[in-house]
Parts: sequence; structure tokens; C-alpha cells
Amino acid sequence: MKQFQNKLIYFCISLILTINFDVAFAQKAKVVSSYGPVNQDVTFDQIKADRMKVKAERAKEHKDLLNARYDLAKKTSPDVVMSGGKPIPVGPTAKLKGVTWADLDKLSPEQIKSKDIFPYKPLPFADHAEGGMLFPLMITDSLPRLIRFDLDFDLPEHILPDRAPPIFLTTRPDLGDVSKGRLITIDNYYEIFNGLLNPKQLEGLRLLVTQFPQQQFNATEDRRTDRPDGKLGVTCFDCHANGHSNGANHLVGDIRPQEFRHRIETPSLRGVSIQRLFGSQRGLKSVEDFTEFEQRAAYFDGDHVMAAKKGVNILDRGSQVHFMAEFMAILDFPPAPKLNIYGALDKTKATQAELQGEAIFNGKGRCSTCHPAPYYTDNNMHNLKAERFYKQEMANGMMMAHDGMIKTFPLRGIKDSPPYLHDGRCFTLEDVVEYFNLVQELRLTAPEKANLVAFMRVL
Repeated sequence: MKQFQNKLIYFCISLILTINFDVAFAQKAKVVSSYGPVNQDVTFDQIKADRMKVKAERAKEHKDLLNARYDLAKKTSPDVVMSGGKPIPVGPTAKLKGVTWADLDKLSPEQIKSKDIFPYKPLPFADHAEGGMLFPLMITDSLPRLIRFDLDFDLPEHILPDRAPPIFLTTRPDLGDVSKGRLITIDNYYEIFNGLLNPKQLEGLRLLVTQFPQQQFNATEDRRTDRPDGKLGVTCFDCHANGHSNGANHLVGDIRPQEFRHRIETPSLRGVSIQRLFGSQRGLKSVEDFTEFEQRAAYFDGDHVMAAKKGVNILDRGSQVHFMAEFMAILDFPPAPKLNIYGALDKTKATQAELQGEAIFNGKGRCSTCHPAPYYTDNNMHNLKAERFYKQEMANGMMMAHDGMIKTFPLRGIKDSPPYLHDGRCFTLEDVVEYFNLVQELRLTAPEKANLVAFMRVL
């Protein structure tokens, strides 16, 4: 018996030493886990203090990266405005390293990669390892509950969409913009839409402007906002302002570990009814799937365990999700008076530059291969393999992983939706043209690029 007790004591001591060693090793090696730390052993005040210590340094690092890559000076067009009246940004804004666009166009992908001069590398989040929803100042000024103490928004306002984008309804095209310049919130949705929507659509809209807990905006000790009260949480329309976008960004909810997740710019919900894929990389097959996925997982960095801690809102598929989808399905693209019923240019209304741009779009530019009229999407996913042009490296806490398959976003109303690409790395339509000219190896001339931009502005 005594021998057994001695063996038991020896086993327990060995187990304790092993556990302590494993914990120490894990802390030293900073082992990456698929899960976030659910049971925090530090208080909110400690977490906030630690974040504030590194805030200024990491903000400077990210600002330096942006300034090295882009010309952030305000440049807008006095002649072309978004549907709500805001002047569109013009470019290209990407900075080149010792070459011109014409020089760059002559080089092979391998030469561009070896010289490290590709101007459109993946864009990291403001603090990529930290992640989370991040809202522009033009939104947090109106909705201070969306202010994070640890991060400030990183892009200038002139390259963002309208603060309160117009709302066009497929069911009432006669009304034009039903928002009339107002940002739709829980405080005014009923006054504005009662009588315009049926009861299910109105209830769906109510849910879209109702706050629910989210990874950074909730009542737990590891939140990124100061107040743990009923004013916390986010709504669908906090990012998809008025059913469109306000430039808020996040990290996609389906890649771990954190530093490999791609930055995602909020896409527009306009034209949801004609789309067949949802989520930039997820390939979700219905807007109902997308809505449910966002609430159950994406709101919490794709971690269902963390979601349970933070207070996940489980929506009823048969009523709530259905009602939300019914409202989103009537969000229309903005009017495009120069397009005919087939989505092509009306030759009696278009300028010569626009007509030439359309010819390039459908011909040499090969844009229509993935973006066919009338809505300028093929509802498919494609891999552009942009990694041919740049070396994999760390940037602001992110390993520049390959983009992989990305859905084809509709181009209708595209002038209203800067910045562009899934991560917003192209700030203007001129940047978009330069990016695809390189990635597709099109060899477009400067006049052809300008005409292509002119065409996309009227879509």
C-alpha cells in the first residue's frame, strides 16, 4: 500500500511539473490557437491599460505604411459625384518605387516581384493582430457607442462612401432616394418607412438597425469600448449604412490564426436580389445564410465559443432572418440614366470617352468576362493569383497571405463604393484599373485606362 502511495505521489508531482512546464512553454512560445482566450485572468482596466500602451506606436507604424504606399492627399472630381452628392476620389493614389506606370506595364510578374515594386499589396488592418470592427469618424461622430478606445480609423474620409447613402427600393422606384439624406437608425426607421414597406419588411428593417453584442462591443471584460451598458453592441446598418456601406472595415470571419485573416471592406447590400454568392470568400449561397452566419460567428471573429461568452443573438430562421432578407432583397442599385434596359450604354446619351471605355471593358480589358451586363457580375468566384507580383512578408502584424478565391462583386453603382477590392487596397477607380491592368497583364494605354474609368463611373 505504501509503495502504491509513493507511486501516486510521484505521479502527481510529475503531472504538476509537466503542466507548469507546458504552460510556461506555451506562454514563452506564444502558441497560436484556433480559439480566443475565453476565461480572461485579467480585468478590463488591465486589458485597457495594456492596449493603450501600444496604441500610439502601432498607429504610427500603420500610418507610416499607408503613407509609404499611397498619396493620401485629398483629390476629388468636381464633375462626378456619388448618388448622394459627395465628390468621388480620383487617382491613381498608389505610389510607385522608381518607375512610371508605363515602365511597370512592360515588366513581367517575376520582374515586378524580384524588384519588390508591386503597388497593390494586401492591405493590413489598422492593428492586424488585434482585428475587430472599426468605424470611420464620420460615423462615430453620430454614433459614439461605436468608438473603440484602442484603435482609430485609418483611411481619410474623402475616399469613403457617403455618410448617409441614398436608399433606392425596387418596389418604389418612383420615390427615388427614400432616405432623403438621413442616416437610418432605430430612432427614425419607423417614421421614415411606415407606409412604404409591408409589415415583414418593416420588421426586417427594425432588426437590421437593432444593436446586438459583438466581439469588441459587449459587456465582457475583454471588450474594446469603455461602457458595459445597454448602449453597447452593433447593428447590421452600422457598417452597411442605409443598406450600402460607409467604409467600416473588419477581418473576415473564416480564417485563423488572426494574423492571416484578410481585411474586409464593408460591401454594399444594394442589388442583393440579383446576387447568388455572399461573403467575399465564403461562397454562402443565400442572403439568409449570410445573415445567420454574421450573427452566429462573424460578429465574434468566427469563434462560436467566444460568441457564447459575449452574448450571441441567435436569430430565428423562419421569421427574423426571413424578414431581414425580405427587406434587403428590395434594396436597389442607384439609377444609371445612361444605361439601356440591357445594361449597355445608350449611344444617344453617352460621351465618346464612355463609349470607348465600354468597348475596352467588353474587349481588350476582358472585364466583361467576370462582370457581364446588366448587373456586371457573373455571380462566381475567381482567383487572380496576385501573389505572382509580390513577396510574402510581414506588414503591420500580418503575413501577406495569398488572397485565393474572391467573389465577383457587382459593378452597378460602383462610383458610390470606394475604396475597392475586398480589402480596400485600391482607393479609386483609377487604382482599380491600374491593378487589373497589371494582374491581367492587359497592356492598356493611358487613354484606354482613362476611358475605362469614364465608363465605370456611369454604371
